[in-house]
Amino acid sequence: MFHLNDIILMGVVFSAMLVGILLPALGVVFQPYTIHLMMVLLFLSFISTELKDIGKMIRARAPLVAWLSFLKLIAMPMAVYALLRLFRPEYAVGGLLLAGTSTAVIAPFISELVSGNTPLVLVMSVLSSLLVPFTLPLMVEAVAGRSIDIPLGGMIRLLAMVVFVPVLAKEILARFFPRVLSITAAVRFPFSLACMAMVTIGIFSKYADYILENPSMIVEATLIGAALGAFAFVAGLSATWKMPTQDQAASVITLGNINNMLIIVFAGEFFGPLGPTLAAMYTIPFFGIIFPLRAYLGIRNRWQNP
Repeated sequence: MFHLNDIILMGVVFSAMLVGILLPALGVVFQPYTIHLMMVLLFLSFISTELKDIGKMIRARAPLVAWLSFLKLIAMPMAVYALLRLFRPEYAVGGLLLAGTSTAVIAPFISELVSGNTPLVLVMSVLSSLLVPFTLPLMVEAVAGRSIDIPLGGMIRLLAMVVFVPVLAKEILARFFPRVLSITAAVRFPFSLACMAMVTIGIFSKYADYILENPSMIVEATLIGAALGAFAFVAGLSATWKMPTQDQAASVITLGNINNMLIIVFAGEFFGPLGPTLAAMYTIPFFGIIFPLRAYLGIRNRWQNP
């Protein structure tokens, strides 16, 4: 039911978190390169996906793409904000930001691990990344009654670079240097692990002092992050209940594997420490969601194919 790669991935991520917290000086080395490492991760995710598959996915599954976009960018953040406003109001805005951000650029890599509908996840990652500079500020202002001054042009340029440069690099290699692409594909998993480790160390090293000085808040933020991950898991399955298991996996990944690194940056600038703390601790359910998802897919497949 569980694969060795799952265990290795979680071991690397948790070890990187500890290194970032306990050896923050090491993380300083990686902090300037977080965006570049994310681009490498997306490039590695693109290796096994053809652009024509994405085009076919958009044409063939337009209603599903629209449905998941609505859930990801509108319904989920509203629901999370309402629940946290009721039970833990101090985390409500942070939860809104976290739930309302785009699907992570490394979500296609997670989809590959669980044999999900990777082209669908890739479409959702690209589409939500392009829409979130417009939807997230509007959601915060409409739901929370606050406005944020996000540099729209700069964010669009940044997201375009993160998404489209890896796409272009993959297509160039596939067309002119297919041998290089094949060699890269053979070592994709360890390269992806190395990039994830460096990104995680860089992120957690920024908040090492705050984490060590506020252990009770970190525990609370971790529990809330885990609850948000569980909510995304249930919502993702419920939204695609009668669909094939690959689509269900893609739905869960679209809603649960979110761009928490983006929120770490912007929440810290506009909303104080709780937002980025919650976003940083969401790293745990971000990768941990693989285990219940793989368990569910295994059970569902055995039930459908006894």
